[in-house]
Amino acid sequence: MQLNSIKPAAGAKHAKRRVGRGIGSGLGKTAGRGHKGQKSRAGGYHKVGFEGGQMPLQRRLPKRGFKSQSLKFNAEVRLGDLQRLESAEIDLLTLKQAGLVGELVRNAKVIAAGELSRKVVLKGVSATAGAKKAIEAAGGSVAE
Repeated sequence: MQLNSIKPAAGAKHAKRRVGRGIGSGLGKTAGRGHKGQKSRAGGYHKVGFEGGQMPLQRRLPKRGFKSQSLKFNAEVRLGDLQRLESAEIDLLTLKQAGLVGELVRNAKVIAAGELSRKVVLKGVSATAGAKKAIEAAGGSVAE
């Protein structure tokens, strides 16, 4: 085989459709655009969702729902989750490594849910008033 003798497989290539080249082509006269109207003319254009002046669907439907993007970056951690961790000093990196918060999380807050019976020291992680009380009662501290 030579480079100059390589050809595409039979039927892989076909001629481009030539519109507006006479009645015999099957696409003569109107060139497949039909008769009259905006879309039959050169430069005929309407924006996406345009319904000919009728109120478009996206404006007829009511607006509802919203999902805050801040949910991605803020996380809650329960006291019961802290009980299961091995380390005594807990910061955001420790929580990420344990899989308690997502990788994108920037702020974590401990909430008073579950039991805590061992001493833990929170660093760079905030806590609710109830959680702070429970941590201090177990001999730990919260340093934000």
